[in-house]
Amino acid sequence: MTQQLNTQIFAYAKQLTDNAFKAHAMTIKGLEQVAELQLAALEKQAQVTADFIAQAAEVRDLEALRGLWEKGTSLSREQAESAVAVTKDVVAVAQKTAESLNALLQEQQKAANEAVAAPVAAIKKAAAGASK
Repeated sequence: MTQQLNTQIFAYAKQLTDNAFKAHAMTIKGLEQVAELQLAALEKQAQVTADFIAQAAEVRDLEALRGLWEKGTSLSREQAESAVAVTKDVVAVAQKTAESLNALLQEQQKAANEAVAAPVAAIKKAAAGASK
């Protein structure tokens, strides 16, 4: 009886460890995707800012300054829109990761319920057979 219990405990511990590893891998994958999105956005914003600064250094008259002002306003709006788009992508990745983790948790709970139900059913069956 003790051997059977130990076997079940070890099997459950192995399953728990495997699922923890899967959850960790899913989480790391999600973090990598978020980092890639943010890094791409940062690179784009840095390039746009560097181009704007280069143009600002070339301003020599009032008319060029007005054009630069309008371009600066336009760039600010574009960067805000880009930030919103990246935020939506990050939220989508986070939601997908959470859904994957939830599915893994439900799978773990189902397996645990089945692991507990099988020995209980066997004991009930044995008790019913012994009472006849």
